[in-house]
Amino acid sequence: MSDEPAADPSDPSDSSEPPDPSGGPSGGPTGADDGRDGDDDPEATSDAPEPAPDDPVGEESITEGSLLRPLFRLAWPIVVIQLLQVTYNIVDTLYLGRLSAEAVGAISLAFPLIFLLIAVAGGFTTAGAILVAQYTGADGEGSAGLVAGQTIFTVSVLSVLIGIGGYFYTRPALEILPSDAETAATVIPLAADYMEVIFAGIPLMFGFFVFSALMRGYGDTRTPMAVMFISVLLNVLLDPFFIFGFEGNPLFEWLAAVPGLAALDPVALEATLLSATGVTGIGIQGAALATILSRGVATAIGLWILFGTGYGPDVTLGHLAPDLDFIRDIFRLGLPSSVEQTTSALAMITLTAMIVTFSPPVVAAYGLGNRLISLVFLPAMGLGRAIDTMVGQNLGANRADRAGRAVKFAATTGAGVMFLVAVVAVTFTEPIVGAFLGDVPDAPATIGYAVEYVRIRSVEFAFIGVSQVILGAFRGAGNTKTAMVISILTLWVGRVASVGYLVFVAGWGETGVWVGMALGNVLGAVIGVAWFSRGTWTERYIDEPEPGVDPVGDD
Repeated sequence: MSDEPAADPSDPSDSSEPPDPSGGPSGGPTGADDGRDGDDDPEATSDAPEPAPDDPVGEESITEGSLLRPLFRLAWPIVVIQLLQVTYNIVDTLYLGRLSAEAVGAISLAFPLIFLLIAVAGGFTTAGAILVAQYTGADGEGSAGLVAGQTIFTVSVLSVLIGIGGYFYTRPALEILPSDAETAATVIPLAADYMEVIFAGIPLMFGFFVFSALMRGYGDTRTPMAVMFISVLLNVLLDPFFIFGFEGNPLFEWLAAVPGLAALDPVALEATLLSATGVTGIGIQGAALATILSRGVATAIGLWILFGTGYGPDVTLGHLAPDLDFIRDIFRLGLPSSVEQTTSALAMITLTAMIVTFSPPVVAAYGLGNRLISLVFLPAMGLGRAIDTMVGQNLGANRADRAGRAVKFAATTGAGVMFLVAVVAVTFTEPIVGAFLGDVPDAPATIGYAVEYVRIRSVEFAFIGVSQVILGAFRGAGNTKTAMVISILTLWVGRVASVGYLVFVAGWGETGVWVGMALGNVLGAVIGVAWFSRGTWTERYIDEPEPGVDPVGDD
C-alpha cells in the first residue's frame, strides 16, 4: 500500500448525449451474450454489435466484442485521476513549504492518522461499485440505481460518524505519539489544526469518493475524471489565498516573474489588496479548508450528475430510503475492503517505524524511491481498477468465460507494460533519481541508496501488474474477503515480516529494506494467480436484478 498513490478510484464520460437509463441488451454495458464467438479475440470487433447510445464507455460494450478497447477506456482515466491526486498533494506541499517546514511536517504526520479513519468507510464505496457493476451487467438498471442510493446513504452516515469521532480523537491521538519537545511544541499543534478542519468537512470528501466508485461500477470512468480536474483546479486557486491571504502570498511573486505580467506589478497589487481588505490567510487550516471546499464542489457536481442527468445508474431520491437488505450486502462486501485498507495503513506505519532506525540518507532514499515507484504503480493500478468493472459486469451478464479472458488479457498486458517500465527504470535510474535532488547535504549518499532501492524493486514491477489485476478480478466478482487475505499476506508477510527479518535478524542493513519491499508484490502475485486458477471466483454475487430483491451472495 505504501506505493499506491493516495486517492480514490474513479473516472469520467464523454460529451455525447446522456445515456438512456433503461439500458438494454442491444449493445450497452448491459448487453447479454448473443452466443457468438467474436469476443474470444481481445482485438476482435467484427462480430461485436454496433454500440448503443446508452453505452457509458461510449464505443465498445463491456460485455460484448473487443476486450482491449473497453479495458483501455476504463483504465486510462483512472490513471489520470491518480495523477491529478498527485497534483493535489504537490500543490498543498508546495504552498505549505512556503509557509514553514513545520507545516510540511504537520501534514506528513496527519496523513496516516486521517487515512486510518478514511479507510473505515472507504471499503463501502468499493462494495457499491461491485454491486452496481454486477446489476448493470445483468440488465438490472433499477437494482443498480437502488444499490447506488443505498451506498450513498450508508457512506454518508458513516462519514458523519467518522467526522465527529475524528474531530474529537485528533488531539488525544496526537498526544500519545512519541515526539521530542520541539516537535510537540511546533509540529503537533499544526497537525491538530489541519486534522480538525479535515474531519469537520469529511462528509464532503466522501461524497466524491462514492460518486467516483458508482460511476466506475457502471462503466463510466471519464466523468469522474472531468469532475476531479475541476476539483484540483479549484484547490490550486484557493490554496494560496486561504493559506496566505494577501500577505507574503508566493503566487504574486511567481506572477511577477512571468514575462508580460511583471509590468502589472503583482507584488504592489498584493500590497494594495492587503491594505484594502486586511486578509492575511489562516495558515495550515487554510490548506485544509481549500481541500474541503474543492472536494465539496466535486461532491455537489457528482450528486447532480447522478440525480439530475441521465449519466450513471438510474438513481432517484426515493432510492435513499434505507433498505436493510441492500445495506446488509454493502456491509458484507465492504467490511473486508475496509479491513484491507486499514491493515494497509497500519503496515505503512509499521514500515516507517522500522525505516526511521536508519540514517537520514537511507530514510530520504526510501521516501524518494517510494514516490518514484508510486508513479510506476499507476498503469498497473489503472488496469486493476478497470478489471473489477469488467469482471463485475460480465459476471452479472453470466459471462464468466469472458470475465476470465479479460483477467488473463489484462494480467498479461500489465506484466508486459510493467516489464518495459522496469527496463527503463534500471537503465536510467541514476539520472531519474538525481533530477529530484539538488545540491543539498547528503545528496550523493541519498542518490546512491535511492538508485540501489529502485533497481532492486524493479524486479517486482511485472509482478505488480499481475497482482493488481488479480486483486481487481476478485473484487469485481464480489470476493472481497479473498482480496483482503491476499493483500494482508502481501503486506504483512511479504513485506513487513521480510523487511523485519532481513534487517534485524539477517543483518542485511538497508539492502534488507529494499529486498523486503520487493518481495511483497512477488508473493502477492504468486498467491493471487494460484488462488485465481482454482476458478472459485466465477459465481456472481447477486441473484436477481429486480429492484426489490435481496441480493444474496457469498465469498
